[in-house]
Amino acid sequence: MIEVAVEKRLGDFQLDARFSAPANGIVALYGRSGTGKTTLVNTIAGLVRPDRGRIVIAGETLYSSAEGIDLPPRRRRVGYIFQEGRLFPHVSVRRNLIYGAGNGAGAIQFDQIVALLGIGALLERRPGDLSGGEKQRVAIGRALLSQPRLLLMDEPLAALDGGRKAEILPFIERLHAELKIPTVYVSHDMDENMRLADTLVLMEAGRVAAVGPVEELTSRLDLQPLTGRYDAGAVIRATVAGHDLNFGLSELAFPGGRLRVSHIGLPLGTAVRARIRANDVALANTRPEQISIRNILPARIIELAADRENANVVDVRLRVGTPEKGTMLWSRITLRASRELALGVEKPVFALIKAVALDRSNYIATAQRDANKSL
Repeated sequence: MIEVAVEKRLGDFQLDARFSAPANGIVALYGRSGTGKTTLVNTIAGLVRPDRGRIVIAGETLYSSAEGIDLPPRRRRVGYIFQEGRLFPHVSVRRNLIYGAGNGAGAIQFDQIVALLGIGALLERRPGDLSGGEKQRVAIGRALLSQPRLLLMDEPLAALDGGRKAEILPFIERLHAELKIPTVYVSHDMDENMRLADTLVLMEAGRVAAVGPVEELTSRLDLQPLTGRYDAGAVIRATVAGHDLNFGLSELAFPGGRLRVSHIGLPLGTAVRARIRANDVALANTRPEQISIRNILPARIIELAADRENANVVDVRLRVGTPEKGTMLWSRITLRASRELALGVEKPVFALIKAVALDRSNYIATAQRDANKSL
């Protein structure tokens, strides 16, 4: 387990953050600027000393004010990756990596990291000759070669454009799947968190507002102000159940039903995490006929809430399937539509989702990562 409970005052800002999460996954810290995410990560790394509290990683205490324990950063075995690569500009990529490895051998080997991150062709180049994405891959490699028990990543993609982000995200997924190093990941981008994280920690004004599986927190209406209003939606776990190559479609099976989606090039049986945006889910009282929408799912309303910023918009939380074996969805409709449909809690409805609303960018294959978590 990762167990953190720390307090720290910095001028007028008070950090009072407490959370625990499994140590076999990626923990994402998410919140607006100034909520204390970087300060919290720095306390874990030992760069900022809390006023009081406790930090325990996989059973070892890194800091405890009650017990008088405060391991220095070099003894915490924490790999830290910053927004900028912070590589040594005057030496080669190889020398930067060797610096990370130090003088000791460990389970994570030089050649393994070079192959995993695809940086073999960069070894003799200097950081000034690298792209932003290449620099970050080297920075990740240097951190991994220090043999960390925990990896901290503070906005590692924030300085990159969309193309460079798309380049490096698969490497972050691979390194976690293959090396199984617990990771605390900080990002302002909810899409990154939904793609990478197992556990989501929502922060507000120096405190932890909620902790839980990413699928659970992103489907809660009460957390909408923290998870994001304009691109809100639910994240579901599903399995690739079929392909219709004649029409470029795939089928996903999930607890409570099936979805037809635009074709995704993943083998049958692959576990995926799919994001369904609230704006892409329409509702009907009766099953429509002769309609282009391919997904018509029987559902039951669990919760309705007025949008906090627009009184003419209603958020509807739905359950597809039974209470014992079901999946939560989220629909955003107008107030007028809600009243004309006479929506209410426990009312049965049909959720309508266009197949083309879910393209390849909505998915992340989770089979290998989940298999490794169980080892």
